[in-house]
Amino acid sequence: MDINFPLILVVLVFVSGVVWLIDIKFFAASRRQAVQGVEDQFQGADLSDDKIQLAYSTAKQAAEREPWPVEYSKSFFPVLFVVLILRSFLVEPFQIPSGSMIPTLKIGDFILVNKYTYGIRLPVIRTKVMDINEPERGDVMVFFPPHKSIYYIKRVVGLPGDEIRYIDNQLYINGEKMPQTLLASLPPAAPQYQIMSEDLAGVEHDMRKNIIPGRLSRRGSWVVPEGHYFMMGDNRDNSSDSREWGPVPEENIVGKAFAVWMHWDSFLSLPSFKHVGEIK
Repeated sequence: MDINFPLILVVLVFVSGVVWLIDIKFFAASRRQAVQGVEDQFQGADLSDDKIQLAYSTAKQAAEREPWPVEYSKSFFPVLFVVLILRSFLVEPFQIPSGSMIPTLKIGDFILVNKYTYGIRLPVIRTKVMDINEPERGDVMVFFPPHKSIYYIKRVVGLPGDEIRYIDNQLYINGEKMPQTLLASLPPAAPQYQIMSEDLAGVEHDMRKNIIPGRLSRRGSWVVPEGHYFMMGDNRDNSSDSREWGPVPEENIVGKAFAVWMHWDSFLSLPSFKHVGEIK
């Protein structure tokens, strides 16, 4: 079962905020009156006496004590509210769960995603309330695919109106062949795949392709509808992407991945910071 963290966060912020507001409106005044009553009761008392001091402190603490829902709401609401603002409108962290973006991103990479570069969207319902920029060819983007309500990360290959062809692991955009330069054939003794540098009309990035093209890499042709984007993984023969389930509608965009800040293979391993830096 997929956990909807944005929805959970919004609910927690709303509930804690309402509890705190209700307390301020209806119950906080009675506690203040109770505290004042304790002050009046001990006015003139010799608080240097240990017994009287203990009685005074006990009575005041009892008068000030907040119900546990109020106490927790006051503690958590500011923190949850700040987290909600950061995750919804500024930057959100993600972990890479698959190898579909190798060699650019590896399983276990922790990345940061810019949530405002493609426009400001409301949390949960994802309605855009402010336009800022549009996705550009070569961007690494987090989104919801057309067929699932889970996060995916791929590279923007096709823009609205583009004609995309992919033949034997060679990409063509609007009839133009995207140049590829060989970087390495691996493993060296009996190569099974190649690491290439691909030029997406001026945007260079590394990609990986099998010596023998996989099912989605042999032959395909698509026209990207208006308001949609054609997404492909950099690990071309091991990626479920727009070649399989079609272009991504604009309303499914989450944000632009811009940096790797940590790599952590598993709970039992140590985090690594060797490959942190900008995502290209």
